[in-house]
Amino acid sequence: MLYYIFRFLEQFNIPGAHIWSYISFRALLALILSLMISAWFGEYFIKWMKRRNISETARDPSIDPFGVEKKGVPTMGGIIIIVSILVPVILLGRMRNIYLLLMIGTTLWLGFLGFMDDYIKIFRKNKEGLKGRYKIVGQLSIGFIVGLTLWLSPDAVVRENVTIAQQNQEMVVKHQPQAVKSLKTTIPFIKNHNLNYSDVMSFCGKYKVAAGWVLFVFMTILVVTAVSNGANLNDGMDGMCAGNSAIVGVALAIFAYVSSHIVYAAYFDIMYIPGSQELVVFLAAFIGAMIGFLWYNAYPAQVFMGDTGSLAIGGIIGVCAVIIHKELMLPILCGIFFIESLSVIIQTQWFKIQKRKGKRVRVFRATPIHDTFRRLDSQLDATSTYILKGWPRRPFHESKITIRFWITTIILAALTIITLKVR
Repeated sequence: MLYYIFRFLEQFNIPGAHIWSYISFRALLALILSLMISAWFGEYFIKWMKRRNISETARDPSIDPFGVEKKGVPTMGGIIIIVSILVPVILLGRMRNIYLLLMIGTTLWLGFLGFMDDYIKIFRKNKEGLKGRYKIVGQLSIGFIVGLTLWLSPDAVVRENVTIAQQNQEMVVKHQPQAVKSLKTTIPFIKNHNLNYSDVMSFCGKYKVAAGWVLFVFMTILVVTAVSNGANLNDGMDGMCAGNSAIVGVALAIFAYVSSHIVYAAYFDIMYIPGSQELVVFLAAFIGAMIGFLWYNAYPAQVFMGDTGSLAIGGIIGVCAVIIHKELMLPILCGIFFIESLSVIIQTQWFKIQKRKGKRVRVFRATPIHDTFRRLDSQLDATSTYILKGWPRRPFHESKITIRFWITTIILAALTIITLKVR
């Protein structure tokens, strides 16, 4: 909104109006504004929730070796995050941008899905929350809508990168003069750096392009669902998900910026994506919201984000990666989220397999994996056998676990960024 106002005023030579055309200015302003909103709104939100005694079910202190009982802590803090993202984006973003609209839609839809889950848990006193099939349908649907929009929208185009050999044998990266619909995506550690979904579906013959788009939509659904669930599982300790997500957001903002700048895109030999600079504004607001939320969510937490926040966060990360054609880098960048999900899958599937044999065998002390690091052997189910019972040797306080997970995510984010040059 403010972007259009000041661009209008620019034609009247109003001093300073031209600065609103700079993506760096709007992005940094969005970060500051979202941080301030989350800090200010968060305080009033927490007080409002406490006055109405709207809080998450108290965690049993027996599962924590340090006996920490969290009682009366308000949940649904994801509302703080969503408001802190959307207000700066609406004020500072170019609302006609298809990518920005997709990000806003994803945030609202998955935020609503998570809100319904939290509402059922708190007000209906149903610990299970929203039924799993409804969650999955909601996640699949937004993934399908995003994938289909990127397929059909005439604004979702790229200028593909090509490497040209000069007479002096020097290799120069240039971009095609025409923006086109593209099924290419960036892959790490590969010299040519791009994978074309239509090439994967080449066995379909003359229908390989259509089949490639079908595969692209399927990949979008898979990425959004997987990252959303991973973020949801990672939200189990004070500050864990918010901190990890802020770090991931910084890496994605860097990718979005270089993808929107034709010179930097040529330098890193990646696709130039016109219009993706608006994602930098969105991600700056996202980072500010995460940091501002940590003001209240850091140990000891004064508010939990709940599914309202975690589902939306995962969706934002997944959709953004798909838009800038970096979805195949998410297993590295979001390594913590995927390890959390993988630990749950391994635990449940192995237990089911062994149960058919009449045994009760588990792999980890507890899942998601972060719970393994705070669980004592004496707190385990005496009727079950644990493959990794002696690991780790001692429990850790959740604040230490959280910080170490943040450090791991920083390393993974740095590794993901340098893959642009390491091939």
